[in-house]
Amino acid sequence: MNARAEQTVTSKHAPIVEGEFLFTFDDFRQIAAMLHSDAGIALPESKATLVYSRLAKRLRSIGLRNFRDYCQIVQGHEGIDERKRMLAALTTNVTRFFREPHHFDHLAEKVLPDLLKAARNGGRVRIWSAGCSNGPEPYSIALTILSFMPNAANYDIRILATDIDHNVVAEARRGVFSEEMISIIPPEIRLRWLTADEPGKWRVAEPLVRLVVFRELNLIGDWPMKGRFQVIFCRNVVIYFEEETQTQIWNRFKGLLSPGGYLYIGHSERMGAAEDGFENDGLTTYRFLGKAHS
Repeated sequence: MNARAEQTVTSKHAPIVEGEFLFTFDDFRQIAAMLHSDAGIALPESKATLVYSRLAKRLRSIGLRNFRDYCQIVQGHEGIDERKRMLAALTTNVTRFFREPHHFDHLAEKVLPDLLKAARNGGRVRIWSAGCSNGPEPYSIALTILSFMPNAANYDIRILATDIDHNVVAEARRGVFSEEMISIIPPEIRLRWLTADEPGKWRVAEPLVRLVVFRELNLIGDWPMKGRFQVIFCRNVVIYFEEETQTQIWNRFKGLLSPGGYLYIGHSERMGAAEDGFENDGLTTYRFLGKAHS
């Protein structure tokens, strides 16, 4: 073996993070490749410490001593469930009620008046929260709707809330939040639409449960939805994808947005070339024109 080949093999099996479990460059690259394949998320080597810290507890739970054995498990057929747990552990779920409030102001002032008027006249209203985490975003949308139309659940108004992580989807369905989490909700809204579940815990009321439908969905996989949406929230999600994947997702939204519909994206996200067919209507807020510009 020549010196260059020997150096490559050595670095490949050298620890990338020092800790309780042996975690090599090769282990990291295998995990990064699986995450990219399953979820479209690009994981640079600068995230190695994060990967180690989030997966170390899984190794302890299974009783492993190194990441090499863990990689063998999650790449095998019998490791499908553990691979899902790995994906859930590595997927960031930072969320809160009424995050980026300018979007909810825009929704309330410019979008909902016409949509709710149409609903009262028998129209169909559909809103999609793509990357909903454990629920604050879709429930914030629902609270905004209920502030205008308390009986909204009696009409054809529904919010589809999706996330790749089955754990957070299950948590969102339960609709129970800590006192700290719901503290940003104005007291008059909180007391009307949430109930004290147990000390320090609040549960969303039945009208919110009826408005929001939660489903598991991988944004780089198949989208089974057939009807169009008048509003799509996809915020602080595609930032974890490579630019090409981001553009593909933005463009796929065009096929599901009604002409004149709105797309809300995260504060640090940009649409780039995919902005063709949209017009800017506020901070990270875009109105779909119904077709791409020629």
